[in-house]
Amino acid sequence: MAMERTYLMVKPDGVQRGLCGEILSRFEKKGLKIVAAKFMVIPKAVAESHYGEHKGKKFYDSLISYISSGPVLALVLEGDGAVAVCRGMMGKTNPQESAPGTIRGDYGMVTGMNLIHGSDSPESAAREISIFFKPEELVEYARSSDSWIYE
Repeated sequence: MAMERTYLMVKPDGVQRGLCGEILSRFEKKGLKIVAAKFMVIPKAVAESHYGEHKGKKFYDSLISYISSGPVLALVLEGDGAVAVCRGMMGKTNPQESAPGTIRGDYGMVTGMNLIHGSDSPESAAREISIFFKPEELVEYARSSDSWIYE
């Protein structure tokens, strides 16, 4: 089975509300493996690179300001179908449209403060991981619990 990696970020509102542990715990309990983690304040240039596809949109400047306004928890998680699994667990971008049981459905109220970012495809995951992590920061290791998660 081919393992997939994805990029996740607990955004400044999630950090400020003390939800990093709760959010990360959900992914670990699901069976995803932590490959890298970094607590950081995103420099403006990095934020602009990360959200480059939104440049020119009316919300771009406020998005850059928000994402660089305080610390975030940047993560790389690994698992079978990690991108889709994580996106499902996060819920819709608008928390008011997110199902109960999802991160945004349980903890979010508005789109502008929706707690978490996750890659939307394996290709964007690779791009985003390379923005926030050097290759040597990604840790390869065997997890004994994998035999109880995967067939």
